[in-house]
Amino acid sequence: MSEAHDEPDLLRDQFRQLVRYRALLVAGVLIGLLGGGYLAVSGKDTYVATSEVVLRAATVDEFAAGGTAPDKAINIGTERQTAMSNEIAKRAAKALRLPQRSVSSLQADLQVTNPPNTLVLRFAYTYSDPDEAARRANALTRAFMDARQETTETTIKNTVHNLRKQLDPVVKQRKELDDQIARLGEGPTLDAATTVQATLVGRISELSTNITRLQTLDTTPGRWIRVASPPAGASGPGLPMMLGLGALVGVAIGLLAAWVRLVFDPTARSEGDVVRALRAPVLGTLPRGRGGPLLAVDNADPRLAEEYRSVAFRLAYDQRFAEHRRLLVVAPRGTADTAASVAVNLSASFAEMGMDVLLVEADLRTPGLSARLRSADGSRPGWARSPHLSEGGWPAGLQVPIDAGESGSFDLVPGRRVRNVARALTSSAASRLFAEADTPGAAVIVLAPAVLTYADALALADRIGGVLVVADPHAVHRTDLDRVRQLITGAGSTVLGAVLHSSPRRGWWARRARRAALKRNAAASRSEAAPAAPAAGAASTAEGGAAVAATPTARASAPTAGDTPAPTTDTIPLRTVTR
Repeated sequence: MSEAHDEPDLLRDQFRQLVRYRALLVAGVLIGLLGGGYLAVSGKDTYVATSEVVLRAATVDEFAAGGTAPDKAINIGTERQTAMSNEIAKRAAKALRLPQRSVSSLQADLQVTNPPNTLVLRFAYTYSDPDEAARRANALTRAFMDARQETTETTIKNTVHNLRKQLDPVVKQRKELDDQIARLGEGPTLDAATTVQATLVGRISELSTNITRLQTLDTTPGRWIRVASPPAGASGPGLPMMLGLGALVGVAIGLLAAWVRLVFDPTARSEGDVVRALRAPVLGTLPRGRGGPLLAVDNADPRLAEEYRSVAFRLAYDQRFAEHRRLLVVAPRGTADTAASVAVNLSASFAEMGMDVLLVEADLRTPGLSARLRSADGSRPGWARSPHLSEGGWPAGLQVPIDAGESGSFDLVPGRRVRNVARALTSSAASRLFAEADTPGAAVIVLAPAVLTYADALALADRIGGVLVVADPHAVHRTDLDRVRQLITGAGSTVLGAVLHSSPRRGWWARRARRAALKRNAAASRSEAAPAAPAAGAASTAEGGAAVAATPTARASAPTAGDTPAPTTDTIPLRTVTR
């Protein structure tokens, strides 16, 4: 029963995947329309003239009782083949005064059909000129009728000739017998001669009757019931019909091309592909966005925050996560921007549920999460800028309280560049950090680099227990997801589920739209920052000329060669307001 219920779902899923290849479908329809329009415009108009005749057999009295039925005396299939024969075409070409080389074209353009259960032959001739089409159809029909009548008359003539050849010797013999009887007297010889004479008279009468019957036959081959006339319009389907047929053929071509593309497409195009590759459920699908703040509560679209709450709710009631309350958030390949957003917003959602959440940035190669979030007191704490606190390596006990707005707050252990990433991730300090989830009501969420890019996530998987994969099904390959599952399970962990998202649209039109959006945001930011410029200048002077950074890039300073962040710049994070 489950397979019977799954089959319609699979069909719907495959159809949705085919419809996603809109470019191929549109290209197929355009090709079909162009082809249909070209055939309709470039092809010459053709006209079909039709004539019809009813065939009959030669007979003395077709109404006489006991006569042969007309449909039994005529083989309609043979008559149809005769009508399309080369001999009929030669007769018609001679009557039309056409050269002999046109005989083959006459045959090719003629179509003879027979309606079922009738003795009717329908002659349909196709030609580019309507008057000529009617003239040739009538000529071919007349040639067939004449040929049929001539054939009947020739047969009768030959039969009569053969009967006369039989009759003449009998008549001659009778005359000789009559002379002999006149010379005989009474007796047995006369009786014998008389008997022979009677036999000859009967034979002569029979032959004469046959000859008379044949000579009185009606040799009319049939009658016309429809004479071909010039058709009023062309027989072709016309431009609208050709465009409609072209559109249907184009849809078929587009679906075929989309199906071939789908068969050879290595990416996971749907949730079903992701589920089959990871063998784990899809916990949520993020709505398509165009960038914005890291926290969903700061986003203008409320659907994003609700989707994160839904994912957190499903994780909270997952028995495997509820036992350990540790979660590793990773992406298969590429950057960890979306994975970082998922980790931050899940931390905010768990904090909204009343948990004590600790977000650990285990990305020690390209850290920068703390620069993109605002601390709970409105500015970064002083120890986060003090180089001597981070000399002992990562994590060094540093925790930043993060303001999650209405959701509350959670703690962040920021990442920093270290010389030996593997040693830092597997250190005793990191183990004690992950063990904070053992406290009742606490949860630890760890953000690591992409699984297939670095082995950092695999070094953490066995101590975290549950892994959440963040992927774009249109960009990641099914083989990559399968390999991620194998690596995670091989490391002793479990894939709890996946969160899907969509990358920004690609192409010229999408790039143009993004550039326009960036220009609008920049203009809005300048208009909002203009009144606050004097106050900002005064604050900068009061702080001794400290620089104010307006972007995350400016806030995140590059580390030095000794893996110690530069403490020279005091930064104040600014939020971008999307209207």
